[in-house]
Amino acid sequence: MEVKARAPGKIIWPANMPSFMDPPPLPLLLTCTPTSLSASTLLLDTALEFSWPISRIRDAFPESAAPLPSMPASCSVESAKSIAALVEEINIPEAKIGLASGVSAFLWLYSSIQGFKPATVVVSSELPLGSGLGSSASFCVALAAALLGFTDSVSLDLNHKGWVSFEEKELDLVNKWAFEGEKIIHGKPSGIDNTVSSYGNIISFQSGNLTRMKSNVSLKMLITNTKVGRNTKALVAGVSERMLRHPDAMAFVFSAVDSISKELTAILKSPTPDDLSVTEKEEKIAELMEMNQGLLQCIGVSHATIETVLRTTLKYKLASKLTGAGGGGCVLTLLPTLLSGTVVDKVIADLESCGFQCFIAGIGGNGVQISFGINSS
Repeated sequence: MEVKARAPGKIIWPANMPSFMDPPPLPLLLTCTPTSLSASTLLLDTALEFSWPISRIRDAFPESAAPLPSMPASCSVESAKSIAALVEEINIPEAKIGLASGVSAFLWLYSSIQGFKPATVVVSSELPLGSGLGSSASFCVALAAALLGFTDSVSLDLNHKGWVSFEEKELDLVNKWAFEGEKIIHGKPSGIDNTVSSYGNIISFQSGNLTRMKSNVSLKMLITNTKVGRNTKALVAGVSERMLRHPDAMAFVFSAVDSISKELTAILKSPTPDDLSVTEKEEKIAELMEMNQGLLQCIGVSHATIETVLRTTLKYKLASKLTGAGGGGCVLTLLPTLLSGTVVDKVIADLESCGFQCFIAGIGGNGVQISFGINSS
């Protein structure tokens, strides 16, 4: 039996705090297939293949002889050392060394959920890596979902044709395992990205609290990847320093962000009885995005490439704002329902001529899904 899992990424708006996390349907697709070979193999769409003999994994994780997929566990210090040794053995190319943490997460989740059963795992992604769209969380969510699909810890119809969603309790299990993978990749993640990827729809994050909500507005966004890497730690430090230098002014900025968040919540939750209501809501959301971007510029997290995207989309009277930590990464542009496809094509052409990468995504879609099929090999 072959199991496929797909999990969405995330965008952040109206700002970094408080925030709304939406999953754009740019999935990371993962296929897990049991094999008769005595090896566990990871294939990435970066044209890389990593393989370990099952005997080697058994030696590294003796405690996984009796895996407990229903009980998510953190990677111990000793297990982390074993994983580091396994990763070192595969000689990841220097240019792709950033993948090492993801490979480490794979080894922990695989051995913890599947134990010593040989299989081939193939990963492909429409999400650009390291761009602030939650690609690592999508990877961990899809991996956990596919691996759990082979266990008795989840109850799914193996004969169902096409994609199927998990029940609430099973989603919670997928999410908890994915969080353990995220901890290996990021150290101390918030858990927001994997939660969005697991459950889908929209999540409000404020004062450390996650609230899941469903939108009554169907929105479409153009996501522009500036391809500029950002140093989140440095950006956060810069904002903190600015708060120390201008405490009163920065307090007003964050108060304004809070007001935007509350207004956005009201817009998304309110009924949308007709097309006129949709247009009115889109106009209000566009104004909120413009105001939010101005506030983000105030706190010092914009970037020259982000400003280029803003100027380009403004020529077409479209509202844009950065997503994620800023300082590069991705920019969101609201695509109104009545906007013609011709205009969208022109906007994308202009942005791509600047060297940027563009995606169109609906906002607030499904979370992780899984499908079962016959092994094609």
